[in-house]
Amino acid sequence: MLELSDAARVTAGLAILAATTVTTGGYFLTKVVRGVVPATPFQAAFFRAGHAHAGVFIVLGLVCLLLTEATTLTGAWQWLARTGVLVAAIVMPAGFFLSALGRDRTGPNRLVVLLGIGAAFLIAGLLTLGIGLLTS
Repeated sequence: MLELSDAARVTAGLAILAATTVTTGGYFLTKVVRGVVPATPFQAAFFRAGHAHAGVFIVLGLVCLLLTEATTLTGAWQWLARTGVLVAAIVMPAGFFLSALGRDRTGPNRLVVLLGIGAAFLIAGLLTLGIGLLTS
């Protein structure tokens, strides 16, 4: 049986609970597709992208969390390997959704910066974990 550290177990539990919010995003998308919630083509595309990134990154983040347990990383490096992708799973979809909010929006607002921040956490987490696995 896989032994998880307390930090990994708690983080995994929080990530699983957070995954339930992806279902609300899916329900919201059904409203957009049915025309119940009006959206421009730009908004519909960003809402779909936000929903897809959230689901994929949560699953990838949970895999990274488990793999971090196989490394000798400690401190901030361990935290980044364990949670970087999970942070991206929150920040990047937030960038898609929040930057598309507003009536008749045809381009992103300033909150599009969250996409870059999320991408930075994604890359940093993956690089840290990959190096941690190769050097452990």
